[in-house]
Amino acid sequence: MTTLSLPIGFLLGDQTPMELFHNGGPIMWPILLVSFVMITVVIERILFMIRENASREPEVVQKMLEHVENRDVEGALAIGRKSKDFIARILVYSLSHREHSLSNAFIRASSQELNRYSQGLATLDTVITAAPLLGLLGTVTGMMRTFGSMTGDLSSAAGQITGGVAEALIATACGLTIAILALFPYNIMNSQIENAKHNIADASNALEILLKKSETEVR
Repeated sequence: MTTLSLPIGFLLGDQTPMELFHNGGPIMWPILLVSFVMITVVIERILFMIRENASREPEVVQKMLEHVENRDVEGALAIGRKSKDFIARILVYSLSHREHSLSNAFIRASSQELNRYSQGLATLDTVITAAPLLGLLGTVTGMMRTFGSMTGDLSSAAGQITGGVAEALIATACGLTIAILALFPYNIMNSQIENAKHNIADASNALEILLKKSETEVR
């Protein structure tokens, strides 16, 4: 939250992040919670993407498909079981259950892998939606405080009036900042999922073609 507050503090004056947080009113607590959730999810997803990209072995997938083309399914399974590549895992599961239903096995394995890629996506989507709404709620409460102070001598209530306006602006700015920052990793995660879907679809088409080709050659 400190990092997110610095640019806002710069715009609003010489306030420390703690002063900024305090002046933002009670709504800053749920905004702080939402920011922690966002940071946690983003860090976890970054580590996940790094780990998955490091374990990708497209050459292993290609070798598996070559073995399938040569009607050596057991050889393809032997190679795939040694790999941590998620496409290789899908192919291993599919080929291991080919006698029952290759297509259903492929769909099940693909769904499990895509579910791993999709984890955290709904949480970030919620953060993107909730953060500006919390900021808007802070705006409403801040303006209510401002108008509630406009009674009696306005000169004596000037501090409360400006405090209410500051509460409204700070809460809105923080909510929008969190939503904007969450939008970037959200789109990156979506692109990674689309890339994974493309790789899975490509492997599925290649496997189906090679299996049908080998069956035709046998006949």
